[in-house]
Amino acid sequence: MRNILVVEDSPLVLKILEKMFHQQPDLQPLFCATMAEAQLMLETSAELLFAAIIDLNLPDAPNGEIVDVVLHYQLPCIVLTGSYDEQRREEMLLKGVVDYVQKENQYSFDYAFRLLHRLERNRSIKILVAEDSPATRHLIRNVLRSHLYQIHEAEDGEQALRILREQPDFDLLITDHSMPGLSGFELTKLLRQKLKRHDLCIIGLSADSKGSLTAQFIKHGADDFLRKPFCPEELTCRVTSTLERREMLQALQRSAQIDSLTNLYNRRAFYEQAGHLLQAAERTQRPVSVAMLDLDLFKRINDNYGHASGDAALIGFAGLLQAAFGQTLIGRLGGEEFALLSPLPAQQLSAQLDQLRQQCAGVQYAHNAPPLSFSAGVYQGREDLSHLLHQADLRLYQAKQQGRGRCCLELDGQAAAPTIA
Repeated sequence: MRNILVVEDSPLVLKILEKMFHQQPDLQPLFCATMAEAQLMLETSAELLFAAIIDLNLPDAPNGEIVDVVLHYQLPCIVLTGSYDEQRREEMLLKGVVDYVQKENQYSFDYAFRLLHRLERNRSIKILVAEDSPATRHLIRNVLRSHLYQIHEAEDGEQALRILREQPDFDLLITDHSMPGLSGFELTKLLRQKLKRHDLCIIGLSADSKGSLTAQFIKHGADDFLRKPFCPEELTCRVTSTLERREMLQALQRSAQIDSLTNLYNRRAFYEQAGHLLQAAERTQRPVSVAMLDLDLFKRINDNYGHASGDAALIGFAGLLQAAFGQTLIGRLGGEEFALLSPLPAQQLSAQLDQLRQQCAGVQYAHNAPPLSFSAGVYQGREDLSHLLHQADLRLYQAKQQGRGRCCLELDGQAAAPTIA
């Protein structure tokens, strides 16, 4: 829950905001009608507040004095105003407000709430500014910090490259084109040899008026380009747009890899990740263990209690696997079939699966339903993935033949047989 200070004296606007906050359960508004009320709130509870939405013209602060009061407490501030003034807008943005929003229609209020949610995401985003001009670095830092980004600075391309090598978790690089030594253009080309767009976003900067420079930057890997001098609003819009495109790409990649029901890797992603792990194991000459798991008599759950109960069983079982084997590669290969790939010895992995069995019986998936159980086959070796899974699958079949609800490590015979549900 995030507490939002709202300073507004218009009954109509308050009614709109109250309705919108009611639809946002993660946001808790604290309403004030005057600057005096807001000052008291800030003096006593500023550390409990996440951000502020304020009216620019209040009865006891008709000229926007409330902005300085809120910014004094380093609180992200979204300004609402009933009239648009270009000079006032520039003044507010340079002071460090998040944005200057005119109260025109429903979209304006929707936009203000999008900003609040964006601020929460921004807190975890790291931005590196590579710029040899101290004044430009200062401007970028002040503008972006008001949006709660984590800002780091580099004075030239070499320093930026060194920082990125030491700290590979940056989300965005903003780089000037003309810097002593390694230019921003060369820095971009170097970085794109190893880092893809979903790894690191890049925005180029330049005071050069040649349009071809924009094209060159983007052709060689930049996500966007900004020409100097720029206004604070243009900078924040470009940064937000670039990061949102990255988030959309990451969401698409996730949807292609993650099973939407259980939140585990799907078959394709499991095979891809397992291939990388097996290559690493081959380099160190270490065997790996593979387990094939199957929920027992799953068809009866769907037939007797409905598919919603079957889904609940799958979700509950997947949750137990993630809790018990957090550092292990886990995938849902299809239906009620799961797979694990682990560096643990086969006997230890089998013992942990046996320990999981009691918890599995406690999964509540349908009223008066029998305890949930699973069978498993475990195999350890250094072969390719197909062979490992095949051997684990043979042992899974044998576990079912022996009465289900158990793990099998050793085969009585190598002959495969039809699958038992």
